[in-house]
Amino acid sequence: MTAMTRGKSKPKRVSSADDLPFEVYRQAVDQADIAISITDQRANILYANTAFTAITGYAADEIIGCNESVLSNHTTPAKLYKEMWAHLSDQRPWSGRVLNRRKDGQLYLADLTISPVVGPDGTTSHFLGIHRDVTEFNRLERVVRNQKMLIESTLNAAPVGLALLDTTGRVILDNEACKRLTSDMGTQEPAHFILDMLMPDWRELLGDDPSRCAFANREVRIDRRGGAQRWLSVTASIIETQSDCADTYFTASQQPGLLLVINDVTELHVEQERARADALKIALIDEERNAAIREGLSAALYRLDEPLNMMTSALHVLRRREPATAEILNEAVNASREHMDALRQVIPPAPPESQSTVNINEIVRDVLEISVPRMLAAGVTVDWKPMSTLPNIQARPLQLRMLFKALVDNAIEAMNTKGWRQRELTVTSSLTDARVVVCVLDTGPGLSDAARHRAFEPFFSAKSGRHLGTGLSRAQQIVSDHGGLIDLNPRPDGGCAAIVELRIDGDPL
Repeated sequence: MTAMTRGKSKPKRVSSADDLPFEVYRQAVDQADIAISITDQRANILYANTAFTAITGYAADEIIGCNESVLSNHTTPAKLYKEMWAHLSDQRPWSGRVLNRRKDGQLYLADLTISPVVGPDGTTSHFLGIHRDVTEFNRLERVVRNQKMLIESTLNAAPVGLALLDTTGRVILDNEACKRLTSDMGTQEPAHFILDMLMPDWRELLGDDPSRCAFANREVRIDRRGGAQRWLSVTASIIETQSDCADTYFTASQQPGLLLVINDVTELHVEQERARADALKIALIDEERNAAIREGLSAALYRLDEPLNMMTSALHVLRRREPATAEILNEAVNASREHMDALRQVIPPAPPESQSTVNINEIVRDVLEISVPRMLAAGVTVDWKPMSTLPNIQARPLQLRMLFKALVDNAIEAMNTKGWRQRELTVTSSLTDARVVVCVLDTGPGLSDAARHRAFEPFFSAKSGRHLGTGLSRAQQIVSDHGGLIDLNPRPDGGCAAIVELRIDGDPL
């Protein structure tokens, strides 16, 4: 037992503040690298350490006995001193910044903390002042603030939209040009909206492999209510930033960010669209004229076939009774058929058109712009309500323009009735179950059931009912060629709704 007891180490006694000699306290305060002073209740200096004299320029024997106000430059707001004394009177410490003057007259900014020293009787006996010269720190702080304001002002004045996203997709910086896109897109975050259109899986890529999110000069089109369009050219770049987390202080941690540069190229596209619209208008006029010729000649030949068929039947009967007369009639019928065949040869053929990638919003907008003169002449107002973005489909663009122009023309014709006051055309586009749906809605007299069922018959016209022209049979053929559906429905509040559905994948509906 003795050996075991002798082998045990004695527990160490924990030191307390009472074990420190007073001289250690005095030396610690005097050698501290922060200015420390002790004053009486009236702020007269009773003690100043070495750092205090180094900052102020006053030696200890020069400053002791002087009031702390000797350091003041007398430009610190009186309100600040009033607040300070209110805190100290309540025996609460106070911290703030004051402008001081050194012995040589040089100004410096002091970060000052004053704490009341409360005696055993509960009264304030002294004040402990601690201050640091933060002039250089303040200068650097102002430089950083000014640079931040300069950068923000420059970014906000830039004509291009800028948005910086972190790896979670959170927008950590954007400028005014980017914010202004919010109203155009009808969304709270334009950057997300644009990325969703250009790169639907960008969220996953940004978290897994940010470099795959970079691209240059990709264009996106925004269709706004009322027919106005906006084209944006977007470039996405990866930039490296440093983490601001405390645990990365000793280990530099790079954080990639996605910078979007959004350039409005609407004016350029408007000029291009104007030239394209002029060429398109000429092409549509030519195609409409040729289509009218084809329909007119086909209708005439169709009608001529009926009497020729009757003459052919009569010819068989006449041959048994009057062979000579029958031969003359036979020559006339054959000559007529030769002339009809020759007439068929001069019918202008439908121009071949290959499929291409088209945007239905663009097709409909083209038609509405071309139809503006006729709308104005008929006093028709138009409300174009496109879905802001639609997926492209494979189609024949000229044929689709002919289709929607036929629907718009028939809607205008329906409302262009003498005495008819309500003349409003509404055109909408939407996306439903992988189908692009376009509705042409008019406020005309509407459709009778008989006209609705015969609307798509060749050469049928219901002009007596103030609706539908001969172009709807061609419109139905175009929709059928694209594997879509077209329907005409009466509207509950009057008028007619022409509805066209086209699949995105091109498969028949």
